[in-house]
Amino acid sequence: MTEYQKDIEDIEALKQQVGSSWDAINPESVARMRAQNRFKTGLEIAQYTADIMRKDMGEYDADSSVYTQSLGVWHGFIGQQKMISIKKHLKTTNKRYLYLSGWMVAALRSEFGPLPDQSMHEKTTVPALVEEIYTFLRQADARELDLLFTGLDNARIVGDDAKAAQIQTQIDNFETHVVPIIADIDAGFGNPEATYLLAKKMIEAGACAIQIENQVSDEKQCGHQDGKVTVPHEDFIAKLNAVRYAFLELGIENGIIVSRTDSLGAGLTQKLAVTYTPGDLGDQYNSFLDVDEITEADLGNGDVVIKRGGKLLRPKRLASNLFQFRAGTGEARCVLDSITSLQNGADLLWIETEKPHIGQIAGMMNEVRKAIPNAKLVYNNSPSFNWTLNFRQQAYDALLAESKDVSAYDRAKLMSVDYDETELAVNADEKIRTFQRDSSKEAGIFHHLITLPTYHTAALSTDDLAKGYFADQGMLAYVKGVQRREIREGIATVKHQNMSGSDLGDNHKEYFAGAAALKAGGVNNTSNQFEEPALSSH
Repeated sequence: MTEYQKDIEDIEALKQQVGSSWDAINPESVARMRAQNRFKTGLEIAQYTADIMRKDMGEYDADSSVYTQSLGVWHGFIGQQKMISIKKHLKTTNKRYLYLSGWMVAALRSEFGPLPDQSMHEKTTVPALVEEIYTFLRQADARELDLLFTGLDNARIVGDDAKAAQIQTQIDNFETHVVPIIADIDAGFGNPEATYLLAKKMIEAGACAIQIENQVSDEKQCGHQDGKVTVPHEDFIAKLNAVRYAFLELGIENGIIVSRTDSLGAGLTQKLAVTYTPGDLGDQYNSFLDVDEITEADLGNGDVVIKRGGKLLRPKRLASNLFQFRAGTGEARCVLDSITSLQNGADLLWIETEKPHIGQIAGMMNEVRKAIPNAKLVYNNSPSFNWTLNFRQQAYDALLAESKDVSAYDRAKLMSVDYDETELAVNADEKIRTFQRDSSKEAGIFHHLITLPTYHTAALSTDDLAKGYFADQGMLAYVKGVQRREIREGIATVKHQNMSGSDLGDNHKEYFAGAAALKAGGVNNTSNQFEEPALSSH
């Protein structure tokens, strides 16, 4: 017996117990509403999606070709439309997640208006956005099921038993739009207690995976900008523990922590690490400092010194009271950060790089995997990279290494459209196309995400419409560029009233008021000019 049929029978039995006062209650309508509201709380979502991620992580360990992907979203509607599109085109949401970017929260969702990615936005905005995204994904479930229910009723009315059976199978095997969200908690928005409290709110909203970085909270910078300051490992471990305690308190025992290191681009630390014995974790952190060897006679007023290997060393301190690391130590620090995080409760790694280079990523991950063989990476396929220029330069360098003739190319100007049809550009584009597949195989990348794609697509599509609509194209710019494409490509939003829940509301009115229901979707509804959006086959 399917869950749908069981709900019908259970409500029918309950009606018999209650008596005639429930005569107006239709058991199948109740079963439909239950199917449309599968997840009652955010914690149910967090547990369901954590189970998905754990399964996917195990499958990746067995076969690196089954990596996972996501796109960053900044509004529930954007996340909803992404998942609707995935189901429409790819027929399943398997291995496809959503990413919640702290950068986009700062830039687009703060009450202060656009802010830099420095944790200046309201921390409550992050769990609020998680909840908003899942509200829209649950509505996508309700809407698609409502279309199936309408199709089922129509098939029954005309006596098409085969069609009714086919639709009922789709209902019984419906795949939800609810998928895992990897949610960015920045550097924890304060001390470990603040991190714990915020993590709880994010988990309660539905987040099964929380990404936290090893920067100083009050000096936090975007991973692709200068001025990043890291903290000693013990400080960061306390925040990893805070997130784990939040998961365990709320009963999500398999919640996922993504530990991000910004050490590759971070040349500064706010404080020296505490060390007790040579070679301990604090001593290893301090070993990367840029220092001058001094004698006691060289000590100046207010100098800070450390003793290491029998020598007195004075770390180089800036006017900001920050200490700097030696140049060229970034990769080694990333490796130590990553190993330490995995040994102290993290589940996945994130190494923020300055370019998309498989060799660089693999070099660090190979070192990490010597200590943690199943170490897996979440990798930012960042819009901050100039992908075209980077890969054309990599193709150029490969030709040069093979002693091939590169005289036709200017390495500094490879972004130029003049090179678009050249063999070098074609080869570079192919490397971009296969970057995720190749790096998942060679560099241990379990999850590929683009942090800010929908920020850029929203700007680009708006620019496309504005340049025609406000010029000589007028309404034709909208009709050709938007509506005609929506109709022909089966984009659900062409019937925006349906997308916003109008038909759902009509059906509920009929459940509640029967023949007396005043519906919006009658003959005078202009949405009748459009064909039904294509239904998922699942």
